[in-house]
Amino acid sequence: MNLISKLFYPITAPITFIQRNFKTFLFLTILYFVFANTDTKNLETANLQIIELNGPIMVVDEVLEKIETAKFDNTIKGVLLKVNSPGGAVAPSVELAYAIKELKESKPVVAYASGIMASGSYYASIWADKIIANPGSMIGSIGVIMQSADASELMSKIGIKTQTVKVGKYKESGTPTRQWTDDERKELEKVTQDTYDMFVSDVADARNLKKEDHTLYADAHIFTSNQAKKVGLIDEVATISTAKRVLVDLTKVEKPIWSKENKMDKFMQNMMNNTIANITTNLNGLVAY
Repeated sequence: MNLISKLFYPITAPITFIQRNFKTFLFLTILYFVFANTDTKNLETANLQIIELNGPIMVVDEVLEKIETAKFDNTIKGVLLKVNSPGGAVAPSVELAYAIKELKESKPVVAYASGIMASGSYYASIWADKIIANPGSMIGSIGVIMQSADASELMSKIGIKTQTVKVGKYKESGTPTRQWTDDERKELEKVTQDTYDMFVSDVADARNLKKEDHTLYADAHIFTSNQAKKVGLIDEVATISTAKRVLVDLTKVEKPIWSKENKMDKFMQNMMNNTIANITTNLNGLVAY
C-alpha cells in the first residue's frame, strides 16, 4: 500500500494541496487575470468620464453619487452621460436633471442616447451642453402618466372586500380596489398636469424652445433621432465616437484618457436596479414614461 501511495504521490500531492488551499488558488487566479489584462494606460489618471444611465429610473443614488464625485474631481475635465432608458419615476428624474445642470456649471457635459432617451431619461439629459443621439435611437415621450388597475370586479368574484378608515376627501385617490370617483380623477389630473407643465417648462428653458409650442416637441410624441433634431430636442445625430470627440473638443484636453468602470460593480448594480424597478413599477405612482 505504501508503494502504491509513493507511486501516485506526484499526482495526489498537488491535488491535495489544491483542495486544502482552494480559496488561495482562486484569489491568485483572479489576481493573475486582473493584472494580465491590465494595460499601462489604465494606470494613467483619467481626465474624462462616462456615466451610464440604463433601464427604468427608480433608484438613482449611485448615478447621483458618480455625478457628485465627478463635479468635485479636478482631474475629470468632462463627463459623457450615456443614456439608454425609457424613463421612470418623476422625482429621481428631476434629481438627475438638476444634478447634471450643477455639474455643467463646473465642466462640460455631453449626453448621448445609445438606444432610448425618453421621458424621464430625456428630462435627466436636457441640461447637457450637447445632446447627441445614435441614428437608431428613440427620443422624446415628454409626458406624465398616473395609472392604476380597477380590481373591483375580480375582488367581487373571489369574495374580497376592502375596509377603509380615512380622513380627507381625496385620501383614497388612485386606489385599485374600485373605480375612481369624478372628484378623485380631477384631483389626480391636477397633479399630472402640474407635473407636465414643470417638465415642459424645464425642457423649453434648457433647449431654448417656446413653451407654447409644446404640442410640437412634447405632448408625449415619440421621435426618431432625425425627427428629434428637427424639433430641437437634440443637437446632432451621430455615434458614440462623435459624442466623445465633441466632449474632447469642449474640454480641450490634449490627451483624452477615459475612466474605466469596474465590470463586476456595474453588473451587480444593474441587477439590483432592474430588480427594484420591476417591483416599483407594479405599484401606484407618478411616472414620466
